[in-house]
Amino acid sequence: MISFSIRNFGCRVNQAEAFSWAEEFQGRGLRLEEDLGRSQIILVNTCTLTGRADRDVRKFLRRISLLNPTARVIVTGCSVERSRREFEENPRIWRVFTNTEKKNLPAEVLALTGEEKGSEILPFRSRALLKIQDGCNCRCAFCVIPSVRGRSVSSPRADVFNRLRHLIGRGFREIVLAGINLSSYGLDLEPRSSLLELLRDVEKLDGLSRIRLSSLDPRCLDDEFVDFLAGSPKICPHFHLSLQNGSDRILALMGRKSTSRGYSRLLDSLRRKSPDAALGADILIGFPDETEADFQKTRRFLEASPIDYFHVFPYSPRPGTGAVSRKPVDSKTAKERAAVLRKLSQEKQTAFRRRFIGRELEGIVIKGEGGRTKVLTTNYIPVGAHGPLPPGGRETRLRITKVSSAAVSGEIVVFPPGDKG
Repeated sequence: MISFSIRNFGCRVNQAEAFSWAEEFQGRGLRLEEDLGRSQIILVNTCTLTGRADRDVRKFLRRISLLNPTARVIVTGCSVERSRREFEENPRIWRVFTNTEKKNLPAEVLALTGEEKGSEILPFRSRALLKIQDGCNCRCAFCVIPSVRGRSVSSPRADVFNRLRHLIGRGFREIVLAGINLSSYGLDLEPRSSLLELLRDVEKLDGLSRIRLSSLDPRCLDDEFVDFLAGSPKICPHFHLSLQNGSDRILALMGRKSTSRGYSRLLDSLRRKSPDAALGADILIGFPDETEADFQKTRRFLEASPIDYFHVFPYSPRPGTGAVSRKPVDSKTAKERAAVLRKLSQEKQTAFRRRFIGRELEGIVIKGEGGRTKVLTTNYIPVGAHGPLPPGGRETRLRITKVSSAAVSGEIVVFPPGDKG
């Protein structure tokens, strides 16, 4: 039986694609192998969002050529879309697929392996991931994604519901809906639909425990959508927003058509209506022409906001974007600013988690090992818990007992009966 491994770089959409491929490969007789050194096929799903992402991909490919020189390496994703020839000329790479060719990837790989029928399908992850949207119609000055992913394309509603029913039938208790611009789901469908309309119908699916949403565009969240998110018993109280900056001047230069005041209104509304939700954000610093005053506006905005954590990205010039010809902030200053915001994020995240000491929270078991169980709560707190060792993917309830800047500990309180598929 031929073994395979998948290495992902980048976003939740890449993770969702990998999840789907892993299930399809196993269903056709390939065996999922966690050890990259022993795998016969290694599939690499790449990211080109930043220069560092490109470098990480190249570094991994060099490492694999030494660790497992006989493996057949397949490379796909956004880096390939931008630099296909570079990968095709690499003698260590077996096959190359652009993003537009991804739909053919499973069939072509399976045709080459000659496998036909699988047995048990092991979960690629404890939580199921489902891509329901791809591409983006926005043209933010810093972002290369529209040029490598194309325009926004939504999966037909029937396909989404068929896949959701399949995953529910497989026993997954949490399903993550992913998209490059998830908030734009349905706008390209005929008849026209929306993410809100989809989620209202998804809630009604029999057997569905919970849905988690990947990153949301704050420009698409109105009061009606916020009320739904906060009031839904099946949407995880965890909302990650692509804010990017807290300076109105920089937001305008980015082409975001947003303001810090509008962001504040949205965040305050989410916190008021969903007080226990984890609120996260993507923040880009070091954009061309960002002054110290602009940076301080972003810092003060984040400090005063109810955001609980933020992912900080120093600006990286990307070919084909509106800002590529403009001079960015020098790398030393950008790194210093990023360090300041990451420290602030750590402080805010720890304070958020400490609010729950002594409280019981629901979560999904990620894995159990070494006498401890790793659980992810519905509001996005990773907890190392003492107690029974249930299999990954199971629902549980735990009590938070200790929080530090490095980790959260808890004790499992409820372990519902029933097996995960």
